[in-house]
Amino acid sequence: MRKSKAKSKDKPNADGSMSVSGHLKELRNRILVCVILLFVAFGICLSFAPTFITYLTKMGEAYNYVFVYIAPQELLLVYLNTALIAALVCCFPVIAYEAYAFCSPGLKKKERFFIIASLLAGSLFFLLGVAFARFISLPFVLRFLIQFTHEVDVSASISIQQYISFLLTLFVIFGLVFELPVISVLLTGLGLIKAEWLVKGRKVMIVIIFVMAAIITPPDVVSQVMVAVPMIGLYELSILLSRLIGNRRKEKEDEEEDTDEDEAS
Repeated sequence: MRKSKAKSKDKPNADGSMSVSGHLKELRNRILVCVILLFVAFGICLSFAPTFITYLTKMGEAYNYVFVYIAPQELLLVYLNTALIAALVCCFPVIAYEAYAFCSPGLKKKERFFIIASLLAGSLFFLLGVAFARFISLPFVLRFLIQFTHEVDVSASISIQQYISFLLTLFVIFGLVFELPVISVLLTGLGLIKAEWLVKGRKVMIVIIFVMAAIITPPDVVSQVMVAVPMIGLYELSILLSRLIGNRRKEKEDEEEDTDEDEAS
């Protein structure tokens, strides 16, 4: 009888509530699923790491880069780091689902919708940012940096670890930058920001965007504009989407107020 009572405490009640020990066990189980899946994905990605590294190095070899490793363990560390990042990317949908499933009982229906939509849209925009970095930004960056070797009698023998780290950093930066519309819509839907605030901060954001473009791109006008213009477009898209979500949210609030007034009368 005691065992059955102990087990019942870990199960959800009729109203969906659960004891603290039940929540902790559920959290443990979900984390365990994510860890096991991450280890499996890491092993699979590690077997494909040489193929992925070869793909990335061909981008530099097209501009006459020559890659070396200057420590015995450097190439192995590159394989491990690349496999780990790839495993995290592959496991992100499952990790996001487990986090959502754990938090969903405490969320309202509207909040669940916004979180699910944000996860899907966030994944899409992150991939768009990575694609933008791969096919637009990186060719300009690699071409510009190799031009310095033409001015002096120095050959470009690049550490493979530094090169891969540089590329992955750019991929992550552009992926996060492209998340701006998704974050804006999510925060607007939850009532944390308003489109009017984004409009007021437009001038400041344009200056910040051009500064960021100057930092992450070579110091030539063409490449800076090619990076800054899409970022400004993303900010304008954020304003448009936030305005639409804000107006819809305001209409719902007005309808609820009218309904409450009718019921009160």
